[in-house]
Amino acid sequence: MTDTEETEPPDVGELVPPDRTLMGPGPTDVHDRVRRAAAAPLVGYLDDYYVSVMDDLQELLRYAFRTTNEHTFVVSGTGSAAMETALANLLEPGETVLVPGNGYFGQRMGHVAARAGAEVVTVEAPWGQPLDPADVEAAFERHQPTVFGFVHGETSTGVRQPDVPALTDIAHAHDAYVVADTVPVLGGLPFRTDEWDLDVVYTGSQKCLSAPPGVAPITFNERAVEKVHARETPVRSWYLDLAGVWEYWGEERNYHHTGPISTNYALREACRLIAEEGIEAVWERHRRVGGAIKAGAEAMGVPLHVDDDHWLPTLNPVTVPDGVDDDRVIERVMDEHGIEIVGGLGALAGDIFRVGCMGHSARPGNALEVISALGTVLAEEGADVDPDAGVTAVRRALAE
Repeated sequence: MTDTEETEPPDVGELVPPDRTLMGPGPTDVHDRVRRAAAAPLVGYLDDYYVSVMDDLQELLRYAFRTTNEHTFVVSGTGSAAMETALANLLEPGETVLVPGNGYFGQRMGHVAARAGAEVVTVEAPWGQPLDPADVEAAFERHQPTVFGFVHGETSTGVRQPDVPALTDIAHAHDAYVVADTVPVLGGLPFRTDEWDLDVVYTGSQKCLSAPPGVAPITFNERAVEKVHARETPVRSWYLDLAGVWEYWGEERNYHHTGPISTNYALREACRLIAEEGIEAVWERHRRVGGAIKAGAEAMGVPLHVDDDHWLPTLNPVTVPDGVDDDRVIERVMDEHGIEIVGGLGALAGDIFRVGCMGHSARPGNALEVISALGTVLAEEGADVDPDAGVTAVRRALAE
């Protein structure tokens, strides 16, 4: 066949996605208002209307981040792109960066930093445990890093890093810059960028903010911006270079790249919903619904693979019972109940179910449904569980 021969066009059929209840580590269900916003008419990426959308987004994100930072904007990419934006801009080749070794996404920080030419050192803790500030202090004394990254909520383990100010104080006492990963946290748990004196914070759109995936909010304080501007070498990524991106998001609003207009429409509406509910009320809703899932899992006989003092309400790591095929359970919960949960990553693969509680998915009815479905399937798979006790515990927790 030659290049000029005609071929039949592909017939792939109409797009009809299944209607799932998303209770994994993301993405989440989105509000109908967010879906309508995503379907709104397109305008140009420098149209006055879209510029006003960008302005609104910056103000709404400052509210969610709890910051007054001028350099608060949206990276055109997922949370991993925001991670790379933070590290590629702050780090010059040969600088030392300290990253956590207690989870999949802390380790990813190291991979990204290495691509930026940094010398990567780690502070270790077992998967399922947070970093110990004493170990962080010891790592600073030994390696003297210029940048320290940590994960406030580790999606792979369901662990929350407690006492963020203690970590920030250690880093700043050594004149280092602090980068915080809040991908499964921001908009779901209390987080205070300015009060905790954080230099760069990033998140993703598809978790507690409850918008479609594809954009990633980030904020730099002035101290971090000054470091970026004082670089002696160019940022290795043209696309994620703060100087170039800020020409688009700053006062000038010059062309840098074509912004993802529909996705940012959706993010703006999702952030409006958070502002209407009130950030403190949103935090409390996540604690309450996540707590109900935790109570239900424990009551049915499958405790969480995490201690209470660093439990992450937005991502419950439910222990896989002995003798149970976790992949089969996950498949049955999806196929028979229309609910998505997922298994563990890395060192915890096969050991946990990751049951999310984020954004629009963090609703009381979803807590009941996921515990009922998981309990029913586990019992049918031969696990020693009591599904009725789980459901009763969820109802009790939600009534408190």
